Amino acid sequence: MTGFDSFLQALTPLNVLFALFGVVAGTVIGSIPGLTATMAVAVLVPLTFTLDPASALILMGAIYTGAIYGGAYAAILLNTPGTPSAIATTFDGYPMARRGDGDLAVTLACLASVCGGLVGAFFLLTLAPPLSQVALAFGPVEYFWLAIFGLSLIAALSEGNLFKGLAGGAFGLLLSTVGVAEVSADVRLTFGSTVLLGGIQVVAALIGLYCIPVLIDLVATPDRHLRVESEPRGFRLPEAAAIVLRNKLNLVRSSVVGTLVGILPGAGGSVAGLVAYSEARRTARRGEDYGKGAPGGVLATEAANNATVGGGFIPTLVLGIPGTPPDAVILGALLVQGVRTGPQLFTSQGAIVYTFIWGLFLATILMLPTGLLIGRYAYRSIVGVPKALLVAGVAFMTVIGTFAIRNNTADVVIMILLGVVGWLVSRVGFAVSPIVLGLILGPIAEQGFVQAWTIGSAMQDLPGMFFGRSLSLGIIGFTLLSLLWPLGKAWLARRAEGPALTRLTRSASVRGATDWPTVVVALGMIGFGLLALYDAAGYRDADSAVFPVTVAGALIVFALVVLLRAALGFRNRETPQPGSTVRRVVLVLAMLAGAVLLPLIGFLASALLVFAVLTVTAMHDRWTARRAVVFALSGLFVVIGFTWLFRSVLLVPLPTPGLF
Repeated sequence: MTGFDSFLQALTPLNVLFALFGVVAGTVIGSIPGLTATMAVAVLVPLTFTLDPASALILMGAIYTGAIYGGAYAAILLNTPGTPSAIATTFDGYPMARRGDGDLAVTLACLASVCGGLVGAFFLLTLAPPLSQVALAFGPVEYFWLAIFGLSLIAALSEGNLFKGLAGGAFGLLLSTVGVAEVSADVRLTFGSTVLLGGIQVVAALIGLYCIPVLIDLVATPDRHLRVESEPRGFRLPEAAAIVLRNKLNLVRSSVVGTLVGILPGAGGSVAGLVAYSEARRTARRGEDYGKGAPGGVLATEAANNATVGGGFIPTLVLGIPGTPPDAVILGALLVQGVRTGPQLFTSQGAIVYTFIWGLFLATILMLPTGLLIGRYAYRSIVGVPKALLVAGVAFMTVIGTFAIRNNTADVVIMILLGVVGWLVSRVGFAVSPIVLGLILGPIAEQGFVQAWTIGSAMQDLPGMFFGRSLSLGIIGFTLLSLLWPLGKAWLARRAEGPALTRLTRSASVRGATDWPTVVVALGMIGFGLLALYDAAGYRDADSAVFPVTVAGALIVFALVVLLRAALGFRNRETPQPGSTVRRVVLVLAMLAGAVLLPLIGFLASALLVFAVLTVTAMHDRWTARRAVVFALSGLFVVIGFTWLFRSVLLVPLPTPGLF
């Protein structure tokens, strides 16, 4: 079959229908916090077993593409990444939504996703065999430095205090070591708790750290709707197209970065989005305020994470090595279909592969109209929903999404507690993004670090192992550039403004009194680092201890610097949020009570109870009979509808009543 024949085969009505269904289903699933692209593909894989291999691949690729894009909705509108790959989308997407540009941000995310997806598919079509060799050039030490490169974004995220960001990143890295060590059977930082044996689930932590603080502040203020500065204004395509043209270099660069990162097995969209965002921010023009609602941030992240779809298929198809977790699920489905991946795939079964690649182009193009349409109504719905219902509904989605990951109520409790921690530390100037970065990149960093340490020790050349490879030195160079660029840029800006302003800025950042809340948080981090060192002393295998000991030492050093600055009166804290403390506490306690009641009275009963409590808690207006009926019916529809969806369609075993 020729390339043109494969193109025509991809355009058959049945394959077009599969592509459209996959994009819509993936977008909807990816928009729900907790339901990742991996879960979207895994849930719908059984549908492909009766299809021919090319159609099955088109359906799975479309689901994957749609899910990656769908994660942007919650990231932009609720500050909660629907999928881990949308983490960096929250940095500028949510500030855009708060100022009334959420509809524009959704449109930009759609356009960037289509662009990134097309670039990734183009690389897959034209350069798959040679680019697959890039993945083979990466050894353990390169993966370690790649993770450190991702963490260098902390410098850009830590406005006003780099050491708070570094301490948060080290804290996240240390949290990633909780549970059974992968390199040995040592149990780390569980302190006898069986709940923590499985570690801290990344998506659960992601939902907690990003979403729960938003809910805590939403429930406390009397606004009737989600606070935005203007009404929805539609697709805003001309405005979005103009922004895309101004950021064309950013868009192309981010798409290429996403493709190249996608080729590296295990890196995935979250790393690609962070690297692309870091480069976009580093090269930003004067006046582009990244982190506070810059459209370029949304474009960079969404272009990169969608480009990983095509990039990830390169090692999957050519080498049989999954580039991303969804690729691993798709690889398993291909094996069931009798398709054997490897270098000979493009010749022995070229018809299947090229039909799939053209189908991936088709799915990406279909994402433009479907994504714009779904995104428009998602934005209108969230902005127009009364805040009392929105708080209860989002809280319900965080619980059901977190539970669905591992069918474990302990993950729900951990999610809520981490959310409270995130809210508390953010009050004293610690951003939650470095903590999340540490959690996500921790396993990649540890595996590469321990393997490189073991090999270097055996060769009696640790410095040479970590710093003697040209590829590693290149990544280290980019890391130093990314880490130091914001500091150098700020220093040059101060020099340009003149010494008088520099003195004024410096004096304004100092307060006479000790910043006691920051001191308490810093002492807590130091205590956690010391506890980790004590725990590591009991490990049987030295390989289990080398990474947590190194990270714990770094955490203690960074937290000591933060402690010293706070004691001297340097402050970097947010303005206290107004609102009712009692309502904030009730929200947290109600969600925790719901998690405890899950196995006792069943999911449906506990969800309805907590939904009702949270609706009353978030309601600041006077109740009327009509409002009570509407809210009650809405709550029943949301809870019963999603419970049925998860239990009957997604086959998540939600708890049934255990006592009666």
